[in-house]
Amino acid sequence: MNQATQIGQIILAILLTVVILLQSKGSSFSGAMGGDSGGIYHTRRGLEKTLFQLTIALAVVFVALSVFTAAIVS
Repeated sequence: MNQATQIGQIILAILLTVVILLQSKGSSFSGAMGGDSGGIYHTRRGLEKTLFQLTIALAVVFVALSVFTAAIVS
């Protein structure tokens, strides 16, 4: 069981990294490095919104699995 949760964490970490990198592909280099992005506010639509929601869901599942794994070990 412990090995299965560790494999699940590895898979989730890889997926989370990929989804985060896909999100930042559309932003400019200065915006990604903390520079001013012009102050333009836009709503997320389509694929950008789906990636954003997927990132949140993967992060929640990753944290829950990490807490569950820590509870098993101790």
